[in-house]
Amino acid sequence: MRKQFSFPIILTLFWFSHAGSMAPTPAKEWTDLWLDYRLVSNQPLLQEYRNDLKVLVVSSHSETMELAGAELRRGLRLLLGKEVSEGTDFEAENSLVIGARGALPQSILAEVQQELNAAGQEGYVVKTRATPRGKSILIVANHDVGVLRGAFHFLRLLQTQQAIRALAIVSHPRIQYRLLNHWDNLDRSVERGYAGKSLWKWEELPGTIDPRYHDYARANASLGINGVVLNNVNANPDILKPEYLKKVAALADIFRPYGIRMFLSANFSSPISEKFEFEARRRGGIGDLSTSDPLDLHVRSWWKNKVGEIYQLIPDFGGFLVKASSEGMPGPNDYGRTHAEGANMLAEVLEPYGGIVMWRSFVYDADVDPDRTKRAYKEFVPLDGKFHSNVFVQPKNGPLDFQPREPVNPLFGAMPKTPLMLELQITQEYLGHSTHLVYLAPMWKEYLEFDTHANGAGSTLASIVDGSVHGYSMTGIAGVANTGDDRNWTGHFFAQANWYAFGRLAWDHTLSAEQIADDWIRMSLGGDPAVVRTVKSMMMGSWEACINYMTPLGLHHIMEVDVHYGPGPDVDRAA
Repeated sequence: MRKQFSFPIILTLFWFSHAGSMAPTPAKEWTDLWLDYRLVSNQPLLQEYRNDLKVLVVSSHSETMELAGAELRRGLRLLLGKEVSEGTDFEAENSLVIGARGALPQSILAEVQQELNAAGQEGYVVKTRATPRGKSILIVANHDVGVLRGAFHFLRLLQTQQAIRALAIVSHPRIQYRLLNHWDNLDRSVERGYAGKSLWKWEELPGTIDPRYHDYARANASLGINGVVLNNVNANPDILKPEYLKKVAALADIFRPYGIRMFLSANFSSPISEKFEFEARRRGGIGDLSTSDPLDLHVRSWWKNKVGEIYQLIPDFGGFLVKASSEGMPGPNDYGRTHAEGANMLAEVLEPYGGIVMWRSFVYDADVDPDRTKRAYKEFVPLDGKFHSNVFVQPKNGPLDFQPREPVNPLFGAMPKTPLMLELQITQEYLGHSTHLVYLAPMWKEYLEFDTHANGAGSTLASIVDGSVHGYSMTGIAGVANTGDDRNWTGHFFAQANWYAFGRLAWDHTLSAEQIADDWIRMSLGGDPAVVRTVKSMMMGSWEACINYMTPLGLHHIMEVDVHYGPGPDVDRAA
C-alpha cells in the first residue's frame, strides 16, 4: 500500500524547498540562526508583552552590559513591533531592569540576594518584581556576563511565546568549562567540516575584523558557551608564532565581552626546528630545539617562554587542547614518556596564569591491545591521579570514534582522581555530513543518562562529567564544531539545531531533547502549531533512522574509508 503524506508534511517540505527564494534579500551575508527575532504572532500575548515592557533600564555601561542592552533593544523592537523607551528609574512600572550586583540599588539587592547567591559566578536571575507603582521584570546577576546570558534567556521566552507575569528563574551552569572545539586549519580548510571554509580569515587578521565574528560570539553567548578552541587538534605549530598570536588576540578581544575565553590546540613538537607538514605530522616545529621530550629542561623552558608570550597578548587565555601520540601526531610516547608526563609539563607553565590542559584520550596504538576499543582504557586508567590538578583528560563519548551508536566510553567512571572532559561531535562526520537531517540531542541524552554504576546506582555519565560522582575540582564538556562560512553557518539548516542543542545541554544537561527541539523550532521557524509538530517529529526520529541505515545490526564503521560518508561494507579497517 502506498504511504500517503499528510498535508502538514507536504507544506513543511514546500516551505524548506522554497525558503531561500521566498526570503527577502538579506542585509548581511549570513543568517541570524535561532536569534532571528520576528513579531510575536499570538495577538493577546503580544499585547500583554507590549503592556508589560514599556521601559528598559540598564544599570551600568560596561562593554558586556552595552551588548546586553543592545540585544534587548533589538529583540524587543522586532518581537513587539515597537521601540521600548530608555529609562533610569529602577522602580518604574512596566519596566525591564538589567544589572549586575555591584550596580543595583539596595532596594533590589535585598530582594534578590538569595537568588544571586544561588546563581553563582556565571548564572543569572530573571524575576517578576512588585514595585511601588506596579510590576517590573529583573534580569540580574553577580557579573555582567551573567546579565547578558539572562537577556538571551528572557528573549527566548518571548520568542517561544511564554508567559512573563510571574517569572522566578534562577539559572546556573552545571558544568564549568563549556567549549566548542574547532577543527579549523590555517589554510581555512576544516577537518570534518561540511559548511564551507573556516570562519577565521587569517589572511585579514588582525587588521580587518569580519562582522561575522561578533555574530558567532553572540550565538555562543546565547547558549552559555564560554570557551572556544580556534584550531584543529591536528595542530599546525605555526599558530604559536608571534604573527598568528596577534591574530588570535584580535579574536580574543572580540569574544571576551561575550564571556568567551580563547583556547588553542598545541602541537607537541612545537619546540623543535623541523618544518611542519600536515601529511607527515611527526615533522613539525617553530623552535630551535632538536627534541620535544617533556622532561628536557630546554623544552620546558621553551614552553614557559611561549606561554608567557601568549598571556602578554591574551591575559585571560584559557589553555591548550592537545592531541598527542595519536594518528601520527607527535607526543610524549615518542620519548618513552607517559601521557601524564606530557600533559603535566604544559600544565606547570600554564598554572601560574590560571590556564588548563585538555589532553585527548583518543589513542589507539595497536601494540597496546588487539581490540581498538580497549586501547585508551589500558593507556590512561593506570595514570589516574598522576595528572596535575589543572589537567583534563578528554575522552570521546564512546570508545571507538563518534559512531552513530556505540557504547559509553569506559574511561568514564574509571578515573575518579582525574577530571574528565566529555568530547561530543556536533559536526556529522559519521552521520551524513551536511546532507542528512540527524538531530543529535537524543543521542547525547542517551549517553548523558547512561548509568555507569561507577559509584553505585545513579552514577550517570552526566553526573560524572559535572563532578557529582567523584567531586572533580573542575568540570568540562566540549563539542567539535560544525560551523563554516556558508550563509547558514552549518551547511544543512537542521544542523543549526545541533549547535544549539549542544550549548543548551552543556549549560543544563537535565533538559530533554524534545524541549530543546521545541525551543529551536519556535525560535528559528516560528510558532505555527502544524510546523512545530511536523518538524519536531522529523527531528526526534532522525537519529534512530540514521542508525538503521548507516550501522544496521550494530555493525560499526562500515562506511567509506577517510570520508566516512557512503556505504563501505567491505572495509576492513577503521580509518
